[in-house]
Amino acid sequence: MTDAIAVLGTPDERSAPRALLWLGRSRVMSPAWTAMRIWLGIMWIQAGASKVWGAENPAFLHHGGVGVIGFATHGTSAYTWWHTFLTGFVVPNAGWIGVLVAVSELAIGAGLVLGLFTRTAALGSLALLFTYVMSGTASVCAFYALFAIVLLATWRTSGWLGADGLIAGYRVRRRGLRHEHRDHPDSQEAQAAREDDDSQDDPAQNAATRSPATGPVTGAVPGPVPEPVSQPSPSPSANGTGEHDPGPAITSRGNRAH
Repeated sequence: MTDAIAVLGTPDERSAPRALLWLGRSRVMSPAWTAMRIWLGIMWIQAGASKVWGAENPAFLHHGGVGVIGFATHGTSAYTWWHTFLTGFVVPNAGWIGVLVAVSELAIGAGLVLGLFTRTAALGSLALLFTYVMSGTASVCAFYALFAIVLLATWRTSGWLGADGLIAGYRVRRRGLRHEHRDHPDSQEAQAAREDDDSQDDPAQNAATRSPATGPVTGAVPGPVPEPVSQPSPSPSANGTGEHDPGPAITSRGNRAH
C-alpha cells in the first residue's frame, strides 16, 4: 500500500479542475441550478400527488398495492437477480411498498422545491430512479437522473437559494455572535466576577486559600516541656581570693552533684 501511495499519491492531494470548482461554487450559476432543482421537484410532486390523491391512489394506497405488483411483474428486468428480488420481496410486500413509494415521491419533490435537505432529496431521487430503470421502465428516468446528479455535484449552490441557504446563514450568524459574546470585555469581566462570587460562597475553598497547607503529623505526641532550672549566682571562694567558685553543678533533676 505504501508503494502504491508513493507512485500514485493520495486522493486528497489531487485538485479538481477550476472549471468544475467554479460551476459548483459560483453564485452566478446558482440561479441555473435552482431552476433545475425546482423543476425536478415539481415533477416529483406531480408523480407523488397522483399516487396520494389522484388517479393512481387506488393502485398504490389501496387494494394491496396492485400498481406495485403490476410494475414488478410486467416490466422487463435488466438482470435475473433483480427479477428475483422483485418477485420474491417486492410482490409479497406490495401493500406497504406502494405507500412508501407514493410518500417518498411527494417528500422528495417538496424537499427539492423548497431547497430543504437538497443532497438527501437528490440521493432519494436517484434511488427511486435506479429501481425504475432496473425494473425495465425507462421513460423520463434518464433525464431526471441527470438533473439529480447535477444537483449533487453542485450542492453548495444548488440549495443556496432555498431553505438550506437560510439554515446555513443562520448557523454562521449564530456562531459569529457566540464568538463575539465570548471575546467581549464585559463578558470576560462578568465571568471573572462569577468566579469570585463562587470562591467566596465556598467556605472550604476560602479556608484552603487562607490557611497554609500542613503536612501530616507523624510520631508520638510530645510530653510537657520541663521548666528551665536557674543556677545560683557565683559566690566568692572561701580562701578570700578574687577567684569565683562556680558552685555545685545542678543536674536536670534539680539535685546537687557532690
